[in-house]
Amino acid sequence: MRKLLSLLVLGYALLAQIPVAIAEIYKVIDEDGRVTYTNVPVKGAKKLDIDPPPTNGASIPSREVKTPTPSSFPRVDKQTQNQRDNTRKQILQAELEAEKKALEEAKKAYDEGASKPEVYKGAGGKTFRNVAKFEEKMKQLQANVDTHEKNIQLLQKELDALN
Repeated sequence: MRKLLSLLVLGYALLAQIPVAIAEIYKVIDEDGRVTYTNVPVKGAKKLDIDPPPTNGASIPSREVKTPTPSSFPRVDKQTQNQRDNTRKQILQAELEAEKKALEEAKKAYDEGASKPEVYKGAGGKTFRNVAKFEEKMKQLQANVDTHEKNIQLLQKELDALN
């Protein structure tokens, strides 16, 4: 156990010492103004001075400049925003009800499809079923049910976020 631990520590120490591959990068601008970057020095190329990435895994903090909202930006009063939120909630509730009805119809179609497999009459009055066609039909009906269930979940999630 002690050997394993010392091997792990040694392995991590060796991994930390692996150098990062760094290449010199050159920027070339041709007569037509096209910019090309290369690692091979070319006549007229300018060598770019780029700092290597940090090796300790730390990321360089980005300098985000947050600009304030301009004073001329239109503002919405609280009452107007509440009206918009209520309208949105009503629309989502109507969509949810429509989706629930569509789910019930999809379930009904699935149940009918499962209880009434297609039967074909062949030569001599013999009956048979096309199992592959039946399974494909049932797969499509199940996918329709799954889609409506997923839509209901998403609509409910949006409604919950509004409350």
